[in-house]
Amino acid sequence: MEVIEILQEASNRIYENVKDLAGTEHAAGDFGRGAGGDISRNIDIIAEKTVIEFLKEINFECIVLGEECGRIELSDNPKGYLIMDAIDGSANAVRGVPFFCSSLAFATENKLSSITDGVIKNLANGEMYWASKNKGSFFNGKRINVHKNIPIYKIIGINISGASSDLVKRFLPIFEKNEHLRHFGANALEMAFFSRGLMDIFIDLRGKIRIQDIAAGYLIVKEAGGLLMDTNLNSLDSDLSYETRVSFIAAANKKILDEITSLIDQ
Repeated sequence: MEVIEILQEASNRIYENVKDLAGTEHAAGDFGRGAGGDISRNIDIIAEKTVIEFLKEINFECIVLGEECGRIELSDNPKGYLIMDAIDGSANAVRGVPFFCSSLAFATENKLSSITDGVIKNLANGEMYWASKNKGSFFNGKRINVHKNIPIYKIIGINISGASSDLVKRFLPIFEKNEHLRHFGANALEMAFFSRGLMDIFIDLRGKIRIQDIAAGYLIVKEAGGLLMDTNLNSLDSDLSYETRVSFIAAANKKILDEITSLIDQ
């Protein structure tokens, strides 16, 4: 199997195992804090276990970097890193809000920029986004691109969950001058929506995002023609460490990037 096929099959297995769990009493539970720092819920554990069992079944030689399980070495001779957030949007999943996903990516080295394949599976409806390096981004088999035309409604995705009061103040000009702001509660799936042209810019400047949250979205955004920048407006890159936290701006083009960042900087 090609790497992208492995990620797709693992994503499909997650969907089959958790699609009826969301919003039920069996989705929750408290299994302590996972490697990423958040409380692990039953639905998280089931999803991660599904992926790890599949990787062992096919004898895929890699190092798993999981949101809950941490680092698991499945080979003495790994081909690379499988970066996994098996459930992104756990709070939504536990409550039954139909916006949560799995995010799986593969990197050949310990850098975001070495990611070669990524898959995001919408676990509320089974839709799938994927990309392989230099081969484009796809949604359910159809090539996708970020929105390049002048939008009828400019839609801005912005994550301010748990943001400091100072950061919220920096965003006030955006709130005042733009009517259509969105945050749905799962960064990976929002990056996929952005890549499909459903949003014009997506911003998370909280300095809280783990690599597992954005690894697949990173490649899907880039292969869909989007700009993915850090807080200094340089091309986003980082190591894959659990201690690493990033901020980023995903923009459809430089015009909207300049427009929105000029408001943030006021």
